[in-house]
Parts: sequence; C-alpha cells; structure tokens
Amino acid sequence: MGAPACYESLLEATREAHLIGATSAVLSWDQETMMPPGGVELRSRQLAQLARLQHELSTAERVGELLSQCEADANLAADPASPTTAALRELRRDYSRATKLPASLVEELAKVTSIAQHEWAEARKASDFSRFEPHLKRIVELNRQTAACFGWPKSGEVWDALAEGYEPGCTAAQVEAVFTPLRAQLQAILDRILGATQRPSNRFNELPLNTDTQQRFVRMVAERIGFDFNRGRLDTSTHPFCGGSHCRDVRLTTRFSPNCLLDGLGSTMHEAGHGMYEQGLPFDQCGTPLGEAVSLGIHESQSRLWENQVGRSRAFWKWGTPQLAQFFGAAVAGFPAEEIYGAANIVEPGYIRVDADEATYNMHIMVRFQLERRLISGDLDPADLPEAWNELYRVYLHLEVPDDRRGCLQDVHWSMGAFGYFPTYTLGTLTAAQMYEAACRDIPGLEAGFGEGQFAPLREWLNARVHSLGRQLRPDALCRSVTGASLSAEPFLRHLRSKLFPLYGLS
Repeated sequence: MGAPACYESLLEATREAHLIGATSAVLSWDQETMMPPGGVELRSRQLAQLARLQHELSTAERVGELLSQCEADANLAADPASPTTAALRELRRDYSRATKLPASLVEELAKVTSIAQHEWAEARKASDFSRFEPHLKRIVELNRQTAACFGWPKSGEVWDALAEGYEPGCTAAQVEAVFTPLRAQLQAILDRILGATQRPSNRFNELPLNTDTQQRFVRMVAERIGFDFNRGRLDTSTHPFCGGSHCRDVRLTTRFSPNCLLDGLGSTMHEAGHGMYEQGLPFDQCGTPLGEAVSLGIHESQSRLWENQVGRSRAFWKWGTPQLAQFFGAAVAGFPAEEIYGAANIVEPGYIRVDADEATYNMHIMVRFQLERRLISGDLDPADLPEAWNELYRVYLHLEVPDDRRGCLQDVHWSMGAFGYFPTYTLGTLTAAQMYEAACRDIPGLEAGFGEGQFAPLREWLNARVHSLGRQLRPDALCRSVTGASLSAEPFLRHLRSKLFPLYGLS
C-alpha cells in the first residue's frame, strides 16, 4: 500500500526547495575553490536570491497545509517509531523554524556572508582584523535578529536560538555543564604530559615534502578509508570543508604545509569522515529529512573519529608507513612507523585550532564558545574581539597570540554567519570516542585490521548505524542506539590517557 497523496505531495515540495539549496551549495563551493576574486559581488547576489527562493518554497502556505494533513492521517501516525513519523516530525520542526524568519532577513544574511567570507580570507592573508570587523559587526546584528525571530525559553539565552539550528536541543547551559568539568580534566592531563621527561620525536613534523606528492598521497588515503571519488572530489581551500549538493556529489577541500605532511593528512581524513557520512545517506531520500545528517555534532563525530581514532593510531601507521615510502621514496627513509605514530601524537599547546593535538583541541573550542556567546548577547563588541580572544588564549592555553592571522581570523565560521556551531566540534569529539569504543566491542580485531589496510569494517558499521538513518533519531537517541548510553566524556578521556601517557612515559 503506497503512501497517502498528501505525504507524496509534501515530499515533492520539500525536494523542490532542496534543489535550490543544493544549487547554492555548489556555488558556495565554487566561491571557495575556483571563482576569481572579482566575482564576489555578483556571487553574493546570486546566493542571496537563491536563499530567498529556497525560503519561499520551504515556507509556502501549501507546505503547512500538507504537513497538517499528514499529521492528521491515522495511517501515517500509526507507528511512532517509523521512518515516516520521524520525517514528519523533522519536517514540522524545519517548517516551524523557517516560517519564523522573514525572507528579507534570509536574503540579507546570505548576501552579507558571501561577501564577508571573501573579506575574511583577504583580512586573514594580511593579518588585519580591522578589514573584517565591519562585516563581523553586521553578521552579529543579523544573527541577533535571527535569534529574536526564533525566540528562546525564559531560562535560556540568545545563543540557544542559534545553536538549535546546528544541534537540536543544545543550549549554552548544557554546553557549559559539559565544558567546565571537561576543561579541568583536560588541564590535569596536560599538566602531566607537559611535565613529563619523555617525549616523542618531532622530527617527522619538520620534514619538507613536495606538496603535489602530498596531495596524491592524501587522496590515496581518503580513497582507501572509503571516500568514493566517483561521487566526490578533493580540492584545496583556505579553510578545509566538506560541501556539495547531495550524496552523489560530495566536495572535499583540504590544505597543505610544505614542512608537515600530517597537517594535510589530518585535514583530509577529517573532511573524508564528513564526506563518507554524506555519501552514506540514502539517495532515494535525497531532499527529505531521511536523506540528511541529524546534527553537526554527529557529523563532527564522523570526521573526528577518522582523523583521530583511526589516523592517529599505531595500527594506521603500521599500514601507512610503507605507503609513504611508495610515494616519497628516499625522503622518508629512516622514519619507522613507531616514530611517525609518536609524531602524530605530539602534545603542544598552539595557536591554530585545526593543527591542535587531541589533548588541547577542545580548549580552542571552549574559547570560541565563550566569545561567540558574548558577541551574540551583546556583552562583547566585535571591535574588541582580538583583545578578548588573546586574553582567553592566555587563560586557557597560556599563550601570547602574535597576530590576528593566528588569532581571531583563523576560522571561517563567523564570516559564514555560523554562530552556535563551535561546540559541536567538542560534542562530536566526545561522541567519536564513545562510538569507537562501541565499534571495537562489536568488531573483533577492528584496530588490528587498520594495520593491514582494512578500513571497510568500520565504515560499514558506521554506515549501518549512523549514516543510513538520516534524521530518524535525534542526536542523543542516536548516541544511545549506537553505543548503549547517553553521551559521556569518559570514553574520550580514556582514549587520551591510554594513548598519550605511554608515549610520554607516564603510568
């Protein structure tokens, strides 16, 4: 028996709106990778118009009528655990949020952020925050307007309304409840490691290697772990990201350092983790909630898992070291797998989030969370961001930030208008460790298999339990389904101690 006509019509309308969004995604990818700088003004108008058209289609009165008809249909609502019921739940959520926003605001934000991303990149090159500051000021204003349209509970705050768009149910209070004890435990781990007398060699991280060869190497790794280049591609950009329009057109970007292969490899494996999530979504559900990722935190769990639990493992480098020799030849001679494994796990507080080791990475996220929370509340003027940023780096990582490029201009997110996004990196990091423990329980010999280049068992396990479900389960329900428990920091802390303490001669 087929689905009721109202449900088929609702999905048809949803897919029409998705096509506009997918077109915008490809244009945004082009802006970051291929578009000449002179194209930014017209591109901003193109993206603004598409954002308005998508919003109009998504918020049409007919969509609301179809939703109500479907929700009133006893056959569609018969099984509360069915995919159809989940799809209707998520479509109602999306429609409710979208109809609270005026089209003019959606259009303006798309236009402003398109220009701002270009100006951010230029300001970053020049290490000159003053060039980006007026754009940030306008983006903060528009985000406050957006939050006001959404609204938030009396017990919450402005930031919560924006975070809901990235992580359903996420609030600043919940994030603070996770971050405060996590910071204390991370600091205790860091104090022990930084005070240790034994330390892995950093020699491999200072090795000059041809960047064209690096690009061929990381592409091979991405393909080997499971990214399908028949349905995706890999390019370079100022800030690595995963984009594209649907599961059969996934666009990754990365970047390279001439003196540190692990930078390019880590960012590529990270984005490939995102890409494999996207490619694992069901194509027949494209344009519906069942063909979309459930949240940014879950998305980050996939990227962080492949970057860290896999790419920084001893078993990975047992396989990876001979592969290095095939690509780089004599340049990597004399580097045993154990030394490269140690180099991949050096702990050293630094300025740059995307270059951070696992022990310090979440400190970077905590800084950004505090700052964007203050920007959105109005407690921090955008003009004062560099000073506030630098002060928090003194407090959290005991560093003196030397310039804007290595300070508040290093991330693209705020130029994209993405306020409320940053905590999902830490939520994803914690989820990755918890999912990886579950995978190791379910798949005997999983990690040992990495040493033989066997990555398919993990990818298939994740695809069956996470990717293929789309938005059937909300984040915490998905975490419980995959791991048997709600999200906890303990698996991540176990992961850090069990790996890093032996490398630093600690018990």
